[in-house]
Amino acid sequence: MIQFDEDKQNKKIKDLRQKEEEDSAVILSSKYGIEYVDLTSSPIQTDALRLIEETNSREAKIVAFKIVNKKIDVAVISPENEKTLEEIKKLKEKGYAPTLFITSTISLEKAWIAYKDLSFAVETKAGSLEISNQEINDTIQKIHSLPDVIKLIQDVLSMKKSYRISRIVETVIAGALATEASDIHIEPEEDYVRLRYRLDGVLVDTLNFDIETYNHLLSRIKLLSGLKLNIKKGAQDGRFSVKLNEIEIEIRTSILPGAYNESIVLRVLNPKTIAIPMEELGIQSKLLKIIEQEISRPNGMILTTGPTGSGKTTTLYAFLKKVYNPGIKVITIEDPIEYHLPGIVQTQVNDKGYNFLDGLRSALRQDPDVIMIGEIRDSETAAIAVNSAQTGHLVFSTLHTNNAAGTFPRLIDLGVNSKVITSAINIAIAQRLLRKLCPVCKKQVQLEGQQKVLIDSIIATIVDKNDIPNTTILWEAVGCDKCNQTGYKGRIGIYEAIITDESIEKVVNENPSEREIMIASVPQGIYTMKQDGIIKILQGVTSLDELKRVIDLEN
Repeated sequence: MIQFDEDKQNKKIKDLRQKEEEDSAVILSSKYGIEYVDLTSSPIQTDALRLIEETNSREAKIVAFKIVNKKIDVAVISPENEKTLEEIKKLKEKGYAPTLFITSTISLEKAWIAYKDLSFAVETKAGSLEISNQEINDTIQKIHSLPDVIKLIQDVLSMKKSYRISRIVETVIAGALATEASDIHIEPEEDYVRLRYRLDGVLVDTLNFDIETYNHLLSRIKLLSGLKLNIKKGAQDGRFSVKLNEIEIEIRTSILPGAYNESIVLRVLNPKTIAIPMEELGIQSKLLKIIEQEISRPNGMILTTGPTGSGKTTTLYAFLKKVYNPGIKVITIEDPIEYHLPGIVQTQVNDKGYNFLDGLRSALRQDPDVIMIGEIRDSETAAIAVNSAQTGHLVFSTLHTNNAAGTFPRLIDLGVNSKVITSAINIAIAQRLLRKLCPVCKKQVQLEGQQKVLIDSIIATIVDKNDIPNTTILWEAVGCDKCNQTGYKGRIGIYEAIITDESIEKVVNENPSEREIMIASVPQGIYTMKQDGIIKILQGVTSLDELKRVIDLEN
């Protein structure tokens, strides 16, 4: 009995059809005098493939498969197809010199499968990662919450190894951009690696993945950041940039040797989250008017203080945008330049001899009206900055102190003459960032018990009680899909400030403590951070738990 093998027969038919199609392509190549290529047995370069978007490639039946400098080899079904000719014209307009090859539909289908192997990121040069607008926008549209990010990353992890490694970095960064994370933490443990995003200032567990993927991820990040692959037991810092819709987002890389392997932190400096107008920072109305008046002066120093991550640089950028006009020269010395401001000369410190002190000295030789120094770290920088504020320059800078009152003792510690400090400083501002309650799920509760006692005691210390809202209710965090189950969405600043008036000048000359300066500033009637936070709680902007997380309410 003869047994019919259907699968074998179908394969024979498929092979015959494929041979017929390839033969037809060979005949066409002779007709047009264009060389034939079989892409099923020829390598396809991903750099070439990227030159034509997949949708255009399918519509025009064209594939770029090899590139050397500006010379590219292009496979087409028909050199007379209108859409094919349009794509060739586009390539020529971009400066490429295409060489045409005739191919078959089967060959094109092989190339279209290869599009899946394409990462949606393009390494444009050392330390630069350009993300295609279409792909990243598609990714962002898929992400509505953290679980969406987790699913996308898991999908990449489930791909074949070659696909997975080429896309994992870009998917993680895309997830951070979509959720507006400020940092990405990749932390190896003994048997797995933990990925966390910092959302609104708080680290949130995202997912765990395998050690093998981590090793490839580490190498890719090191290459992108210009770091050495062979250094395993030393800390390294680098940076690269991501281009998204013509906006350049800088990623600062920090790698630290840990117990099991190297810990990676990527800080995402997104101009969208930094470029906030002064009126939207959360500064109370009375203080806002005072600051507007102080930054409009032709000279003096405006200092913002607070720990790392408290929003000082964002505040200074808002001041610079407010003060800038075409009639003045503004120079900044930053580490790094986080947001590019039009019309302003921005310089960046580096580890090759250009530090804040050198930058300040150089900037003064360029006759600026306004100078922004990223941070005053040493006595020489402090001395020159104070001197500049007294000699016709408006100076913006930051200090690391806990509160506004700490500014004055800190400058004295840095060797600045106490008699000079008050004549140089217009205003010292301290700030913190609070998470805002999610407007979708926040819950209103009655203010009572210990919470009421605490809030009433802080309100009692406020000099001007005109802006105090209803003190019988407050709001608490709940959690929903819109806020990644945290109960919070976005951040806002709380501020305090001290103007250098006569009473402050008198106490500073006596080498005072922070407490003495705070007592001397009470008649100014400006909210402290504690008071400002309580007002924002009563307005339903944030919660008491969040304020307690950020500042000490008991002292």
